[in-house]
Formats: sequence, C-alpha cells, structure tokens
Amino acid sequence: MSELPTASVTHTVTADDTAAALGSGDLDVLGTPRLLAWLEEATCAALDVPATRTSVGTRVEVEHLAASPVGATITATAEQVYEDGRLVRFRVSAVDDRGTLVGTGEVRRVVVDRERFLSRLRPVEE
Repeated sequence: MSELPTASVTHTVTADDTAAALGSGDLDVLGTPRLLAWLEEATCAALDVPATRTSVGTRVEVEHLAASPVGATITATAEQVYEDGRLVRFRVSAVDDRGTLVGTGEVRRVVVDRERFLSRLRPVEE
C-alpha cells in the first residue's frame, strides 16, 4: 500500500497575521484567514502536478480551536485522504510549538489546466 501525499509548512505569527490586522476581529492573535491560508499552502505543497496544471480550492471546513499569540510558531499539515479524477480532499491540521492543536478540518481542491482555467476569465471593466 502506498503512502498518501503529505506536506507541512511552518510559519511564525507576526503582527501582520493577527485578527486585528486582517480585519477578522480586534485581537492580536493569529487570525483565522491566515490560519486557513497556511493550511491551503500545505495542501498545495502536498500536490504533485505538472507545470501546465494547478489546483484551486473549492471547499473548506476548518475549526480554529486555540488562540496563538504573536511569536508563536505554527506548523500546518495536509494529508491527502481522497482522490477521484480532478477532485482531491485533504485532512488538515495546525499545531503550535507547544503542541497545542490550533486548527483542524478538511480542504478540497480541484486540479485544472492552468491556461484553460485562466482563459475563461473575463477582464474587469475599468
């Protein structure tokens, strides 16, 4: 049985990562939007697709379980748990440097042809 793709990314919480800075609250703790971005970064790192392809996020279910202060180190991990054609599902989690589970959930991505995807976008009128 082959091992499913897994990847982790590690970041230190800065003032720019806080709920107050991101507009998702008024506290100087890790903001949920940044936590989600780091979890998605891990899913992208776990995917191995050719340069002509990429993936786009299509569904996210994440619980932000614990507050993290500026200076905390967060490791976000994504483990592929399902693949069906272009659809890929990941179990995601984030843990701080004290071993506290900061967040957990699932992220779904769809693998697309990069040029075809971009060609469907219409320019925004000025």
